[in-house]
Amino acid sequence: MALLQLSEPGQSSAPHQRKLSAGIDLGTTNSLVASVRSGKAETLADSEGRHLLPSVVRYIGPSIAVGYQAKAESVRDPLNTIVSVKRLLGRSVTELKTLGSRPPYRFSGENRAVPRIHTVMGDFSPVEISAEILKSLGQRATRTLGGELDGVVITVPAYFDDAQRQATKDAARLAGLKVLRLLNEPTAAAVAYGLDADSDGVHAIYDLGGGTFDISILRLRRGVFEVMATGGDSALGGDDIDRVLAEWIMGQAGISDDVDHTLRRRLLRDACAAKEALTEQTSCPIELDLGDGKCWKGTLDRSQFNALVDPIIRKTLIPCRRALRDAGIGVQEIDNIVLVGGSTRVPRVRELVGEFFGSHPLVDIDPDRVVAIGAAIQADILVGNKPGEEMLLLDVNPLSLGIETMGGLVEKVIPRNTTIPVARAQEFTTFKDGQTAMAIHVLQGERELVRDCRSLARFELRDIPPMVAGAARIRVTFAVDADGLLSVEAREESTGIRASVEIKPSYGLSDGEIESMLRDSIDHAAEDMESRRLREQQVEAQRVIEALQAALRDDGDELLDPAERESIETGLAELKALSVGDDHRKIKAGVQALEERCAFYVERRMNASVRKAMSGHKVEEFD
Repeated sequence: MALLQLSEPGQSSAPHQRKLSAGIDLGTTNSLVASVRSGKAETLADSEGRHLLPSVVRYIGPSIAVGYQAKAESVRDPLNTIVSVKRLLGRSVTELKTLGSRPPYRFSGENRAVPRIHTVMGDFSPVEISAEILKSLGQRATRTLGGELDGVVITVPAYFDDAQRQATKDAARLAGLKVLRLLNEPTAAAVAYGLDADSDGVHAIYDLGGGTFDISILRLRRGVFEVMATGGDSALGGDDIDRVLAEWIMGQAGISDDVDHTLRRRLLRDACAAKEALTEQTSCPIELDLGDGKCWKGTLDRSQFNALVDPIIRKTLIPCRRALRDAGIGVQEIDNIVLVGGSTRVPRVRELVGEFFGSHPLVDIDPDRVVAIGAAIQADILVGNKPGEEMLLLDVNPLSLGIETMGGLVEKVIPRNTTIPVARAQEFTTFKDGQTAMAIHVLQGERELVRDCRSLARFELRDIPPMVAGAARIRVTFAVDADGLLSVEAREESTGIRASVEIKPSYGLSDGEIESMLRDSIDHAAEDMESRRLREQQVEAQRVIEALQAALRDDGDELLDPAERESIETGLAELKALSVGDDHRKIKAGVQALEERCAFYVERRMNASVRKAMSGHKVEEFD
């Protein structure tokens, strides 16, 4: 078996100058960025010391919010706040309808291959939304490391297919990042775990994240990481646990399935909070705001929680059995089980996984950070900082690749779990006398019929010399690179004519679209900044206007004489007029002017509030 040497030969022209690199874990629920500093891989924190970045993007006008700021508004503004976008990457609109729970967004262009989510700022594809998350992480790394990145390694679920991998690379390019390599998440965890613990042997990497599940069986031996088998489900994770809990709450509260987007997001938020609470507690109170002053209160205990989530957890054990079978080993041959992903914090997950493998899982490394740390180690090597590094990595392709043959059958050219990079060739022939062209239909999947597999691409080989059926020799070569991306070539052997295709699925962005977006972001940088400032001031003005209007309704007649109220309402009207303008400086000045005009009113309201609080009490009681 050939080994893939990941370290780059040679040294830089400045051997004492380290290149800057980072590993990025683009997660469904949270994302992280890590880098090797002073010989140690560590995740990088934001300006407030937070290592996790919620994978949430909110479109609110000219400006775009990413992370905690966006997450805070996800319930109030669900249609413009995109969560769990990773589950949409590389999927068509048709495929989204097959997910367990279709995301609660307004999709535009239902007949398009690429789903686009409609927001107040326009329609955006999952690639563009993911790019905002990657851009934020890249900026964090640049700021922390003190310079531009020379390259990044981005992790993807092992079971991501070609379309999903290509969509991830497109998002990185759109974010302005140079991708050194895509790395399977379980493999990244093995890199981090194996280096830290020096654990030779056979390991099972059980990775249950927010939206995806992966299981990989790896053999670690003296710095060589070989993926023996992999499996999983790219639409199974903690989000599904949240969904089941939300459905339970709906049943308990008597809520119908036809709920609005805001209540649905609130349900999912409260379900997630209950899940996290039950990680440490045996029971959890739930209080759901139903709107219109109504509220539902209930309690969920650990035993009921376990009963609800058991089917989801047991569903992850099916790929585990398959991966063991593909690796040709039994459970007793597994030396360690490594848990990865935030969802593995759930005690029931650890319990059932331990029962399945017959031993206690290892949780020595933070399951949220381990993938990013492994990616950072790989990035440090690939960027050229360790020319003498001997670590080798053998990865595999997750699904079989083949072509359509007569009768709607699939001929597999590269079986799943084949070590990559790899190139395989197979000869085919014509079906009819005098046939001068052949249609090549590239497919991915494990089923035998074309209708049950995923179509990746179609192309034609023309100008085949007319011969009797079966005489022509058409050699079809499949090549998968280290990122798991595929290219296919067909060649007629007697004449040498050929045709080829690089599989760039229709669910990603074209080179032209990406280049156009990058060019636009540069050309309109100054304009975009001005638009952002304007929108920020408009939002602030609207906040002041609404607060003042509410105050006037509440006690304006009581605390103000007619002349004072008329003065305040004049200032209010002036700010309203300014807020629809296009000069953020004037709006800011208008906000300040109104606040100064209302200072006496604010003081009166505070005094009135104090008097009301002290009414019926003696001063000594407040001593």
